[in-house]
Amino acid sequence: MLNRRHLRIKVLQILYAFFQSEGKDLLQAEKELFRSINKMHDLYLYFLLIFEELQNFGERRIEDKKNKIRPTEDDLNPNRKFVDNHVFRFFAENQDLRRNSEYKKINWGGAEKNDLMRKLFVRITESDLFEEYMSSRETSPKEERQFALDLFKTEIANFPLLHDFFENESIYWMDDIDLICTMVLKTIKQINENSDEHQKILTLYKDEEDEKEFITTLISKAIEKNEENDRLVDTLTQNWELDRIAKMDVILLKMALTELTEHSSIPKKVTLNEYIEISKYYSTPKSQVFINGILDKAVELLDKEGKLNKSGRGLIN
Repeated sequence: MLNRRHLRIKVLQILYAFFQSEGKDLLQAEKELFRSINKMHDLYLYFLLIFEELQNFGERRIEDKKNKIRPTEDDLNPNRKFVDNHVFRFFAENQDLRRNSEYKKINWGGAEKNDLMRKLFVRITESDLFEEYMSSRETSPKEERQFALDLFKTEIANFPLLHDFFENESIYWMDDIDLICTMVLKTIKQINENSDEHQKILTLYKDEEDEKEFITTLISKAIEKNEENDRLVDTLTQNWELDRIAKMDVILLKMALTELTEHSSIPKKVTLNEYIEISKYYSTPKSQVFINGILDKAVELLDKEGKLNKSGRGLIN
């Protein structure tokens, strides 16, 4: 589930591309913003569908061993801990996952994708984690869920070929992958032995209408008020030449100024802290201190001009 920081980052990415492009189109920018956010759910579905693929490969391996010319006792009476894991079964049978993936045409079908899943399965079966799990005599829902969590964190989420595939599918996904992996882990933790095929998987938004309004206003007003924000940033950075400030810093400042003046329900401190945190990952090493200082001056100036109309209990600061 997306939080406000992830939504701000999505707007940042689209605004950066928007201000770099020659043919600037607000409607196209908004369309691209929502497309990039919706693609995040595609990534989530891809990850969840992996468990069923691994289960299928495990079943096929069991059948292949049974059909050998001279099967061993172990071949005829296989260890089914992997394929009978209730987490794997949950994803294979979940109707909400199936509906979403079919609607969006998300699957691991086709030769290239199937080969990727085969390589992942081989990697898993050769891992110490798999060997330890299969050799353990304990079988309980808790152990099965913990194995699924460990498997995802150590083998699936870090599989280089999977990263290559995702990077080729969407230019945004490598930035999104940490958040989506967190969503997958949260989904697994919610599964218990009594979970059935009708249980819902996670949605992207906590409150879809509210969050969509937030990002629509943020991107549209940041673009609409671009020249006004340029002048304000210029005023606030009198000792700096605007064209020498990192482009990402300028966009972060414009977004923060837009949020401060357009979102009356968001406390000033929240806005300042969010953009300072985002600058740590998306701009230069010195950006954090620079943006902090400029935004402090911005709040003071905007307050004097009566442009910070914060409303609601606890929103003065």
